[in-house]
Amino acid sequence: MTAIQPGSFLTLHYRLAGPDGAAVVNTFDDKPATLSLGTGELAPAVEARLIGLAEGARESFELQAGEAFGLRNPDLLQRVKLALLHELGDPDARYAVGDVVQFPTPDGRASYAGVVREVGPDWLLFDFNHPLAGQPVRFDVHVIGVL
Repeated sequence: MTAIQPGSFLTLHYRLAGPDGAAVVNTFDDKPATLSLGTGELAPAVEARLIGLAEGARESFELQAGEAFGLRNPDLLQRVKLALLHELGDPDARYAVGDVVQFPTPDGRASYAGVVREVGPDWLLFDFNHPLAGQPVRFDVHVIGVL
């Protein structure tokens, strides 16, 4: 059987759950995922635990708070003027706490998300931390194929 190595191309089922046990991602009820290790599709700490697993392996890993998605960074809480949001997007958009808003990267080729944490009179406070930053997670995996 082939074992997972850095750079391996994988087919697998996986479930990523937050501290409350609720699945954030779960491929077990659908098509398996295909990905290459080292391309950023999985957190480095998760990838490290996959190294050495063989085809057919079924494992579960508990990752400590902050290990998978880093610690919460207070610098990633940022106020954004509503005028700027209206200029860049829909001028009639309304925002509420908990909304997820996509922002383009400076080169316009990708995007990143921020969660609205507070709504002010002419600004919104966004949290650009990963939703699981600073949280323990559980990763369950079934390795189907390794190339």
